Amino acid sequence: MTIAIVFPGQGSQSVGMLADLSSTYPEVKEVFEEASTRLGYNLWKLVLEGPATELDRTVNTQPAMLAAGYACWRVWQSAGGPNPEIVAGHSLGEYTALVCAGVLEFADAVSLVSERGRYMQEAVPEGTGAMAAILGLDDEKIIEVCGKTSGDRIVSPANFNAPGQVVISGHADAVAAAVHAAKLAGARRAVVLPVSVPSHCALMRPAAERLGVLLDKLELRDAAIRVVQNSDSVPRTKAGAIRTSLQEQLHQPVYWHRGINRLVETGISRIIECGPGKVLTGLCKRIHPDIVAQAVYDPLSLKAALGELS
Repeated sequence: MTIAIVFPGQGSQSVGMLADLSSTYPEVKEVFEEASTRLGYNLWKLVLEGPATELDRTVNTQPAMLAAGYACWRVWQSAGGPNPEIVAGHSLGEYTALVCAGVLEFADAVSLVSERGRYMQEAVPEGTGAMAAILGLDDEKIIEVCGKTSGDRIVSPANFNAPGQVVISGHADAVAAAVHAAKLAGARRAVVLPVSVPSHCALMRPAAERLGVLLDKLELRDAAIRVVQNSDSVPRTKAGAIRTSLQEQLHQPVYWHRGINRLVETGISRIIECGPGKVLTGLCKRIHPDIVAQAVYDPLSLKAALGELS
């Protein structure tokens, strides 16, 4: 059976995540201890105890989700899970995929995503930007709605998650106007999301430039496992091309459903989501109802996934 492993990004975090897994597998705490050493604060304590408002701060969420995804990967390996043919990650999750593919050292990635979160927040003052989920309209209609709404204010598609499920991003007033226009155009639901950073739009260009400086200082290796990247859904192994795409990802849309289609085209028959929650598992099933997709985030889900592969 040919498998892919995918990693979630921001939005899947919760206080107490991976607590059950850590009680059985020491790899979880080991990963978070390494992250805490690099960050200079106790990331595992924050994950276990919260408060949620602090965990949900972008600068904390990004290293927490990176560590959570990598910890699940380490557990998957120690439990005898097979290596994937290909990996991918949703937005921030792409960094987890790159660590697991051997492109980035975990400790370097922790520092990188922490700074990435800070750059993103500093690029757009809190309250200036917004994101919204639009359900029930096709991609072309949402592109049209954003195009008609934006002028000197920015609003554009940020995440093409699944057919009929797109997230838009930009200036808060332009996003609100696009939400109203989407409802008039027949959207089943259009709602502003509780985030302070408008990811994957042109407002993130200053953050992407700062991130590029950091990326240029880091050693990136060629991938041992192919990585499908968000910005263009191309499977890559070469470090130089991965570096360029990673910088572009911050201000360009995430083409998640196109990436999943690419996985299926390469012959993938099963997708394992390593990380807290089941968001990507649900999206994968919406994109390809025939694909087998499973989430691994606690001992029971791990046992179930391994059992079906034996």
